[in-house]
Amino acid sequence: MNYYIGYDIGSSSVKVAIVDALSGKNIITLHEPDGEMEILSFQKNWAEQNPEDWWKHICNATKRAIVEANIDASKISAIGISYQMHGLVIVDKNHKPIRNSIIWCDSRAVEIGNTAYNEIGHDKCANYLLNSPGNFTASKLKWVKENEPESYDKIYKFMLPGDYIALKLTGDVTTTKNGLSEGILWDYQKNKTADWLLDYLGIDKELTPTIVENFNDQGKVTKQASLETGLPEGIPITYRAGDQPNNALSLNIFNHGEVAATGGTSGVIYAVSNEQNSSETTRINHFAHVNYSEQSKNIGKLLCINGAGIQYRWLRNHSVENSYENMNRKASKIPIGSDGVNLIPFGNGAERIFNNKTIGTHITNLNLNKHSHGHLYRAALEGIAFSFVYGMEILKNDNAEINVIRAGNDNLFRSEIFANTVATLIGQEIEIYNTTGAIGAARAAGLVDGDFERFGSSITKNDHVMTFMPLKNNDPYKEAYKNWKDSLEIILKSK
Repeated sequence: MNYYIGYDIGSSSVKVAIVDALSGKNIITLHEPDGEMEILSFQKNWAEQNPEDWWKHICNATKRAIVEANIDASKISAIGISYQMHGLVIVDKNHKPIRNSIIWCDSRAVEIGNTAYNEIGHDKCANYLLNSPGNFTASKLKWVKENEPESYDKIYKFMLPGDYIALKLTGDVTTTKNGLSEGILWDYQKNKTADWLLDYLGIDKELTPTIVENFNDQGKVTKQASLETGLPEGIPITYRAGDQPNNALSLNIFNHGEVAATGGTSGVIYAVSNEQNSSETTRINHFAHVNYSEQSKNIGKLLCINGAGIQYRWLRNHSVENSYENMNRKASKIPIGSDGVNLIPFGNGAERIFNNKTIGTHITNLNLNKHSHGHLYRAALEGIAFSFVYGMEILKNDNAEINVIRAGNDNLFRSEIFANTVATLIGQEIEIYNTTGAIGAARAAGLVDGDFERFGSSITKNDHVMTFMPLKNNDPYKEAYKNWKDSLEIILKSK
């Protein structure tokens, strides 16, 4: 039996999965550390992590997985990597990090990105980058140049978090087209690095790593990396992608009209499209999907909702209930529409879908003589579901089609109220799958033949759990959604 190993480098932990190379069956999945990784915030809106911490947890998790799965490590034949998107790692000529990584949720470079968007021109950014520069890797690199010139002068190459792990494993400094698109450094018109943007930012083009293909030999494990991880020396990395495109891959989302949904602390709707145009470059992020190529230019249209699962978690932490199951049980006894209570769930900072306005959480129409905890729980689940529907409407108005929705069997999608509300209002079934980003990355290590149909059919066969169908009587849902949107519009007008 041969195996593939997959890594998912998040900001809270590093996950590792080992799968059977032939069947794709999961052998083991675990994470490091036991608690959450530290996020350093030296100033307001800053977020940094030490890249060496990711590597330490990779090494520990790999050794644990091999021992706990009781497998022969020499049978691991390839590696797949998924990673937190938009981060910046800079290394010197000795491949050592010069400073902490400025990670995805750090917003220090927002104004740099906004200035670039206005000076370059909205149309050019939309046509060539499919995005506004915003708070992405390119803007963070410009911040380093302006604010830490001594660090900038030492840079040999810049890279994304997954590129750094690949460097530690192979000794090679590389990136991918998909990774460059995350950093807003891929020119879709010319199908090459957006060197003109680097010129505008005053960044030396020579700092860009060598580009490797997503599904190919991207370098081999060195002797030193083998000693530190327990992996066989000489095995290749054959897959690398950011966490949201990788999540889509894990759910068999490859083609126009297919949508991956994630309902964690924040919510993400990721729609694959073959349309390379957008009028929503400030509200929707566009990335080269994992199967993007010059012949098949599949784009991932990503819409993020910051205020999602964190809203329901806040209610749990500040209520008499000690579990989501108890909350869901009480919510199920309340009628659709929560007897008029509306909860606007955007209390997790600025929302890109509202052009970076901070909306906050609002509870409206609460009657202290009538409504109970159960009403709040249902209103929260409905409000978060309504925000997903609202986001999908933005996507559909921006050339995205929604023909199928797939989601992992975790977080919000465990709630029938949440899943039924989304499915009914969108008019599309939602397929639920048992998989994770690390498992997807491990399986993708074997996808070097480009047979996405075979890969996807295996996921459907092995991982499908259930399907939520749109309910026939959708009138109460439509009325509740209209009431929620009316409350939202009043709030937006006041901001």
